Amino acid sequence: MIPRNRTATHPGIILEKEFLEPLGLSRQDLASHLGMAPKEVDDIMQGKIQISADTAWLLSEAFNTTPEFWLNLQAAHELSSHRPKRHVQPLVSVGG
Repeated sequence: MIPRNRTATHPGIILEKEFLEPLGLSRQDLASHLGMAPKEVDDIMQGKIQISADTAWLLSEAFNTTPEFWLNLQAAHELSSHRPKRHVQPLVSVGG
């Protein structure tokens, strides 16, 4: 669900606070385990790049989650941080 009154937490923050810290793992540990460049993991954590489908699969396997979990976090963040300033009326009314 996309929060209405704030920007959804970036998945990099959730990755760090909810997964890495409780396990006592560093970003370097994660990069090594996933076979990724440390800079790429840092960029994800800092919100500089999005979690891709490939990365979502790797994270899901590493943390016993689903790829959808990671992509949904990314989508919620993107949608909540890019709300349009203008709106349009529906093309058709509900029920007809």
